[in-house]
Amino acid sequence: MNFNFGTDIAGTTFPNPIFTASGCAGSGKELVHFFSLSDLGAIVTKSIMLKPRSGRATPRMAETPSGMLNSIGLQGPGIDLFLENDIPWLRDQGARIIVSIAGETVEDYAVLARKLRTVSGLSAIEVNISCPNVENRGQVFACNPETARDAIAAVRRNIGGELPIIAKLSPDVTDITAIAQSVVEAGADSLALINTLLGMVIDTNTLSPKLSQRTGGLSGPAIRPIAVRAIYQVRAALPTIPIVGMGGVANGRDAFELVLAGANAISVGTATFGNPMAAITIKNELEELCIARGFNSFVEAVSYAHRTESK
Repeated sequence: MNFNFGTDIAGTTFPNPIFTASGCAGSGKELVHFFSLSDLGAIVTKSIMLKPRSGRATPRMAETPSGMLNSIGLQGPGIDLFLENDIPWLRDQGARIIVSIAGETVEDYAVLARKLRTVSGLSAIEVNISCPNVENRGQVFACNPETARDAIAAVRRNIGGELPIIAKLSPDVTDITAIAQSVVEAGADSLALINTLLGMVIDTNTLSPKLSQRTGGLSGPAIRPIAVRAIYQVRAALPTIPIVGMGGVANGRDAFELVLAGANAISVGTATFGNPMAAITIKNELEELCIARGFNSFVEAVSYAHRTESK
């Protein structure tokens, strides 16, 4: 059987729907020792900011039941060194590149977009708006429709119409569909669902929080049902907007569940820490599942849970 495993995100075609998740494999240098980066649909880089960041103090990671907490703090080299070193390396690897950006102000996002506008070899820009907005008393951009819209609008104005914008949303909101609609109206071409959830772990031996910053982002299998719910709700509200699904995907069946809920592509993150080959294994398992369920192409499986419900 000649199965078509390709997917389309806002007019950009990818040979398969399995991406890395931002923050879990840097720019792919850790993974290239295990497989060719061109074997994945795309490499989503760690969220990059304007200036170099050393990240937060340790301890900044903690295991939790069926997951982990991280409070890394967007450690990175800053946009200029990133463009000088990481992008050329990724191009040499034959990777399809999605650059993730993050900012503390709307102007940060605008400047980052301008710097990326003329960079060749990019497939899309992921705008990580799950960051505190220092102009708004530390409120996370993605937790308010207005601040979310402002950040995406700034990127849209400065990136032009050449590159698709993928808005990465936080699940820590009352109504994620309202945020999704807001960023789409502001110019987002696609959505990434979901980012980590805010969590906390206290060490019962030391009687203190395990993380130096007390709270961190919860990821791993524990959050998958939340990802499925969020993707399903947003797909119902926005039937035509491409969604990159993520959150607790550890195997092909997990990925298939997000696809049925409405994901056009899947990002694999936390699973990579335990198995560097996780993304490749999930890619193979997802393709086999789609074929076994009688689909002639990957696209046929996307949002299928909505179609069966309406019958």
